[in-house]
Formats: sequence, C-alpha cells, structure tokens
Amino acid sequence: MSRIDPLSRLLHRQAGQHGPVMLMYHAVVPDAGPPAWPWAVSMRQFRAQLDFLAKSGYATPTMAELAEPGRVWPGRTAVITFDDGYVDNLAACEELERRGMRASWFIVSSAVGRPPGWPDDGRPAGRMLNAAELRDMRATGMEIGSHTVNHVRLTEADDAQLLRELADSKAMLEDLLGAPVPSFAYPYGAWDARCAAAVAAAGYAAACTTRTGWALRDNDPYKLRRLTVFNTDTASSLARKLYFGSHDVCWRDIAHYTLRRLRRV
Repeated sequence: MSRIDPLSRLLHRQAGQHGPVMLMYHAVVPDAGPPAWPWAVSMRQFRAQLDFLAKSGYATPTMAELAEPGRVWPGRTAVITFDDGYVDNLAACEELERRGMRASWFIVSSAVGRPPGWPDDGRPAGRMLNAAELRDMRATGMEIGSHTVNHVRLTEADDAQLLRELADSKAMLEDLLGAPVPSFAYPYGAWDARCAAAVAAAGYAAACTTRTGWALRDNDPYKLRRLTVFNTDTASSLARKLYFGSHDVCWRDIAHYTLRRLRRV
C-alpha cells in the first residue's frame, strides 16, 4: 500500500462522524502511473485506495442498501460506485472481490458490450461491459444500476425523452439481469427537480448525483452525494476527502479552511 503522510492519517482518525460517503470511479487502467483522463485511476492507485478503506474498517454496501428506508450505518461506510461500465472495470471488480468488498455499477443500456456512443473526452477506448459480464458481477454481490439508455444530459431532454431514457434503460437492464434495478446515476451529474421526480416515477428507489458532501446529507434518496476519485488522487488525498467530505483537500485548501475556523473562535 502506498504510504499515507502523517497529517492525512491524523485527520482521517476523525473520519466517518458525519455518516456514509460515496466514491465515484469510472475507469481503472493497468498502467502504474496516473492516467491522462482525469476520471480514471491506475490499478496501483485503486489497490492502494481499497487497501486503505479495508484497513480503516469501512463497510462497503451497495447504493441500494445505503438508501434503504430506516437503515442506519453507525460505523465508517463508503459506497463504491462506477459510472458508464468500461470493460477495464472487470479487473477492478476482481480486486473488490479479493477484499470482500462490493460496489455499484451504473450502466448505459444501449452501450452494453459495445463501444460508447457519447462524445469522446479522452475516455478509454474499446467496448463496455457485456451482458454475461454484468450477470457474473451481479452474481458475486455487485449491484448493477442504470445510467440511462444513451448517456444524455437529462436536464436538456424533453419530458418524452426523459421518460424513455429512464424507463427503457431500467427495463432493458432488468431483462438482461433477470433482477430488479432499483438504483440510478445522473449522467454528467446533470439533474434538477424535474429529473429527480421522473426518476422516482420511473420506479427507481434511489439516485446519485456528482455533488460533493456526505452521501445522505440532503435526506433525499434521489439526491445522494458522491466524491469523485480523480487520476491525481493518492491514498493520502483520499483519506483527506473521507475526512472533509469534499474535493477541496489540497494543503492550501486545508490551510484556508483552518484559518476560517480560527477566525470564528
């Protein structure tokens, strides 16, 4: 496991007091160094981050479990999520299984087993996870959720398209898996009150955004918050994210945060 600096380790001792967090991944690439795409991590980074979570005593339920009404998570809890469903996620799934950890995958139903159809921003090349792989993942305890049919910005969709993207994706994935699909992630993190209401009407039990903060901060299962894991994140920066519930965890940000707190005293 990569070494965590003493101050990050000290800060993390108080992590978990504000409730569960959700971590958002996309791709996990085999290279040892940080990938060029901001939303990918190397396998070396990923292993170090999982080892830190495991050693620190984090429970890793699925998002559906996190959002169950009335369920309480008293200890350190981190829901691990993956958006889109890149085929390199298979290796990430194996790393999770080795540690007895679980995660939730949000799949674009029209891209199952195919190359992505949405605009290329430097994301991984090649196909997405196929039907057999998704079924195998679910059989190991992983959750498969929906990420729409076509990875569209739902805030820009009219009511008819919004309904199709939500309902058709759910139906396609449920038919593929032979099991319910209760969880959803908003593509690009784009959502508003209309989108949240449509997700509920389509029969999903929960949805996650890309807003930062503690996962259950809004007390609304259709507005769950997540912390993005970027290509530059180390085990140390992840430890600070888990403590602050924020992306703003470089040392300059922490210094400003500390000064603001001192001024209030």
